[in-house]
Amino acid sequence: MHWIIGLYLAALVVLLLLSSTLARTKASLLTALLLAFSGWWLIDQLSGDGINSATLYHLRSDMDGAGVGDFSAYILGFACLVIISFSPLLLLRVRRLRLPRFGMPVFAGFAALLVACVLASPLYSDLRRLQQQMKPVDYSAVVPEYVMPSAPLARRPNIVWIYGESLERTYLDERVFPGLMPNIQRLASQGLDFRDIASADGGGWTIAGLVSSMCGVPLTTAQGDENSMGRMGSFLPEAFCLGDYLKQQGYGNHYMGGANGQFAAKADFLRTHGFDDVRDLAWFEQQDIARKHFSNWGVHDDVLLDRAFDRFLELSRGGQPFMLTTLTMDTHHPAGHLPVACKGTRYRSALGNIGLLNALKCSDRLISRLIERIRSSEFGDNTLVVLASDHLAMPNDLSHVLEQQRRENLLVFLGKDITPRQVTATAGTTLDSGATALQLIDPAISAIGFGRSLLASPRPASASVAALRGDAGSSYAPYRAFARSLWLGGDQPRMLRLEDEKVLVGVQQVQPPVLLEYDKDWQLASMYLENTSRKFEEADPTHRLAYVDRCTAFEDGSADGQWCALLVDADQGMRMFRDAQLRRGIAIDAPLQPFTGPRPSVRQSRMISRQPSHAKPGQYVLELYAAQRPTRAFWVEAVSSSRKVVLAQQWVQPDSQGRITMPVGVDHDIDDLEIRAWLSHAESLAVEGYALLPAPTGFPRS
Repeated sequence: MHWIIGLYLAALVVLLLLSSTLARTKASLLTALLLAFSGWWLIDQLSGDGINSATLYHLRSDMDGAGVGDFSAYILGFACLVIISFSPLLLLRVRRLRLPRFGMPVFAGFAALLVACVLASPLYSDLRRLQQQMKPVDYSAVVPEYVMPSAPLARRPNIVWIYGESLERTYLDERVFPGLMPNIQRLASQGLDFRDIASADGGGWTIAGLVSSMCGVPLTTAQGDENSMGRMGSFLPEAFCLGDYLKQQGYGNHYMGGANGQFAAKADFLRTHGFDDVRDLAWFEQQDIARKHFSNWGVHDDVLLDRAFDRFLELSRGGQPFMLTTLTMDTHHPAGHLPVACKGTRYRSALGNIGLLNALKCSDRLISRLIERIRSSEFGDNTLVVLASDHLAMPNDLSHVLEQQRRENLLVFLGKDITPRQVTATAGTTLDSGATALQLIDPAISAIGFGRSLLASPRPASASVAALRGDAGSSYAPYRAFARSLWLGGDQPRMLRLEDEKVLVGVQQVQPPVLLEYDKDWQLASMYLENTSRKFEEADPTHRLAYVDRCTAFEDGSADGQWCALLVDADQGMRMFRDAQLRRGIAIDAPLQPFTGPRPSVRQSRMISRQPSHAKPGQYVLELYAAQRPTRAFWVEAVSSSRKVVLAQQWVQPDSQGRITMPVGVDHDIDDLEIRAWLSHAESLAVEGYALLPAPTGFPRS
């Protein structure tokens, strides 16, 4: 397929040079296409599957904590492709073949070939796949399959769940990797070892692997757009997960991981679902640990697993049943890391000196050591140990070997009463891991969420069976759609209420601004948390819209920082609800008042200051120079405490030079002072410089 794309691109270059007619347009279109392909290449290098569910999720979640330094080679390659992408514009200087009479036919051929190139590209097929996955689907048929266990457990052993980062079972294949992981191979032979465990869609990256295995549902994002995850108060609040159930049964749930818990909202997931103690990178950074024990991603596995064993002993002596979950990191793609404890570890093979192989051999030693210490301790007989990969390996330095193998996740259970055996699962995925663990504890419990115990024979109809059916995902689509509803609640909300400065949408708390789009049946079609002013104007005109933001977004005369909600529908109806009404709650299907003319435009705040700054109490003057600004007046404000407190706000009209002067009063120390402007999406503001200066005597107060 890639060679066809290459031919298309070569032909497009020829057509660019054949005629000077609309040459700049042709060059710009080709440059845009090459930039899009360059972006796809980078994403494919990171995901191994082009633009997929993982891509969509990470665009919407907090990326803080990602080990960007590990991907420098990919980023350098992407930068080179971006530079090459601008070459069509340089080709405009090349002498062209003179075909003046055929200029428009050449342009028509160029346009047709450009469209054909896009349609044949993996970029288009990936976007089509995501569109199919995000389409509204009736999930009522699978609702009865969703199980929330409530019966008391017959016994309550302690649980230690070890997730090995990208530690798929394929690495245990002695034919391909002889002697690479002998210790985990030995442990697998001593426990219940499951084979052929796949990752269903929505389970193929770390947080998705945790959600799949603990909640029995695929991870999908809520209706919305990029960066929405950090603005939601709860992570899948309607899901019922292993941590929730164990907490009901008197367990304490504890997590230890070396990476930043904010990355991909992992800590939010854990805290929402029964984990009271989450120790991540921030915790380890407070433990007086030398910097040599940290990588780009966080603390190394030797330190992590030693601390995990100490925590195991501490919790075991406490007497309360517990689940201790830990997630390793040093086998992360693309090349892995070697901790201090493994600096001399080398794996010699015909594949060469590949760093990831050394990291895998190290993990074999460190993980098996932790398990052996747990099993040989005085508390070992009362402990169920689960060793599992979080997901199959993503593109790494061994991808050329792995893609030729039988890919399968690692899932091993070890315990005093578990008879060693190997079980080849029929249509099993990581969705079933939590249900299997529960049945090993209590044979009467064999399901949680859509997960079904892998011990059941024959296998019941389930999400895993549907995911692996091979019908282009149509059987699996209702399970994904149901999982998406867990972000807000199964019954779409017709009431909005302001609570703790957040909008309560169903069971989810969302930080405004938020735009909600309802279809004619009052179902929530979309929820937008970014670019809301643009989405408001681009929304389906047949839908009712509910837009919640500061009143400044809607009114020229508003300077009080309160919240408002604007409702607009297809029948030229509109109504504004103010702060007090929002706090009592408003019905989105409330009668509206007729209006004439076009749908009103709304504003959205835009950051002027580059980053939050500190300000001591006192009177200040904000001075800024806007090289490019709207033709009409607009609001500028100084805000603190994550935009919750408006310190000063002024309706400004820059002078002929673009200068703006505004008083700002500060009553107490402010650590997060921000300067923002309120503009519609069509208005431009380019600030070349600004300063917050002490106010001269006699200057008006804000």
